Amino acid sequence: MPAVSSMIQAIKDNSSPSVIALSLTAGAVVVVIYKAGSLVIRNLSSPLRNLPGPPNAHFFWGHARNIYNADHSVLQEQWVQEYGPTISYNGLMSVNTLWTMDTRALQHILTNTYTFQRPLHNRFHLARLAGPGVLVAEGDQHRNQRRILNPAFGPVAVRDVTDMFIEKSQLLRDRWLAEIAKSGETDAHIDAMPWLSKAALDMIGIAGFNYNFDALNPQEGRRELNDAFNTISISMHTPRLMAILQAFIPFLRVFKTEGEKKLAEAQKIMRRIGLQLVAEKKASVIAESEQGNIEKKKLLGRDMLTLLVKANMASDIPDSQRLDDDEVLAQFPTFVVAGHETTATATTWAIFSLTQHPDVQRKLRDELVSFPTDNPTMDELHALPYLDMVVKEVLRHHSVVPIGMRVATKDDVIPCSTPYTDRYGVLRDHIRVQKDDMIMIPILAMNRYKPYWGDDALEFRPERWEHPPEAIETVPGVYANMLSFLGGPRACIGYRFSLTEMKALLFTLIREFEFELDVAAERIKKRTAVVQRPILADDESEKKGEGKMPIVIRQYVRG
Repeated sequence: MPAVSSMIQAIKDNSSPSVIALSLTAGAVVVVIYKAGSLVIRNLSSPLRNLPGPPNAHFFWGHARNIYNADHSVLQEQWVQEYGPTISYNGLMSVNTLWTMDTRALQHILTNTYTFQRPLHNRFHLARLAGPGVLVAEGDQHRNQRRILNPAFGPVAVRDVTDMFIEKSQLLRDRWLAEIAKSGETDAHIDAMPWLSKAALDMIGIAGFNYNFDALNPQEGRRELNDAFNTISISMHTPRLMAILQAFIPFLRVFKTEGEKKLAEAQKIMRRIGLQLVAEKKASVIAESEQGNIEKKKLLGRDMLTLLVKANMASDIPDSQRLDDDEVLAQFPTFVVAGHETTATATTWAIFSLTQHPDVQRKLRDELVSFPTDNPTMDELHALPYLDMVVKEVLRHHSVVPIGMRVATKDDVIPCSTPYTDRYGVLRDHIRVQKDDMIMIPILAMNRYKPYWGDDALEFRPERWEHPPEAIETVPGVYANMLSFLGGPRACIGYRFSLTEMKALLFTLIREFEFELDVAAERIKKRTAVVQRPILADDESEKKGEGKMPIVIRQYVRG
């Protein structure tokens, strides 16, 4: 890229605008032709071609267009039923793509993180939205970041901030009560998605950085950072052709669309505020220590950023393992974007599921209203059995992130627990991949795979968690034998944080309100960008890619 940038600058300095445009176009064409040729050669030599699977649907689109137009993972599930648990299909530009439901194979892929990493185009897309933090880092950089970050996401740290989650949940409860009072009726018609998004943003702000977004207090809210985050959120859920092309063709990243300029400005605001917060945390940590030295084992603190700064400044950490300021700063947008978006979306799907299953809603409310206080601790939240079952079932049935992407960084042999027959009739107990082969992690499909979950795998039934099927014990997930938070060294570092946020919200809201869906259930569809959000079909918001969940709320009257 530096050489390309230098070439571009030289052209700009010595040429007329028409020559510049022609030169850049010619350069782009050369890059595209080179990449396309390399891709064709790699596809023809890939051992994934030997796997069973559907015939290619189109020389350029492959099966990508059909997959996009179908509900997520449905086509792959049909192919698995027809061709077996380990298949290959063609992605965009006919790229051979591995899709396997074999738990031993998935464990190998998720565990060997130096061999199987996020593809470069996927990392580019995530970095432009969430910053170059732990979500994007790979190899030694990821390992070092994870080591420093771990204390901020452990059970002790989450326990310390649970009261903040409850406080923000109660603020959302009060806002909804105000909506009912404002309506002059016994109920109110609201869109749950933006309300839950604001609550989750407030939670991650105060618990993550001791920064109050005040998103639930629009008159008092800190507009600059809120607006920056909203710009990033809109970009996340509004895929643009240029952004997609730039992910695959780095040469095109020199061109900035209006959307890219707005996104860059939002990132600049987040960086400036992040630098200020990091500097404040450093000063506080030094002031707390009499000699300026802190041992990692003696860490105390509340918000994640303070714990991160303390861990990074600990005197018992080798200099080679410390994060530099840019790496520490990179976690700020990562925490905000990734941590907020997943929790808000999962809780929205939970409320939707409760509207569709009134018996579950009643049973859950009965458990929650019998709890003696409005302010449970983390341990008390996690000890509520039916709340735990409902949350697990929501994460299983509505996987917020439906797939993961990996690419092989070198040739490898992936072992299988279930042998398969290749296209030539040979029985195989392993999968051969070559460098740059694409692999999909079937998160949603694994979470509803009938051989593991039973014939009712597609149904929403929390009671299944009273006696989970033995077959799921081999699923290599970090939580509840599901892939919702993935598994291995790259499992979601904030899963405890997200679970506790979600339970705090549901605990507070279900105790206070009864919910009904305000539209026909058939109009609630799913759309996936980074996460799988609910959208309202035949609504203006659908064209903008905005998440929406219209519900009716009424205050629950205790007998």
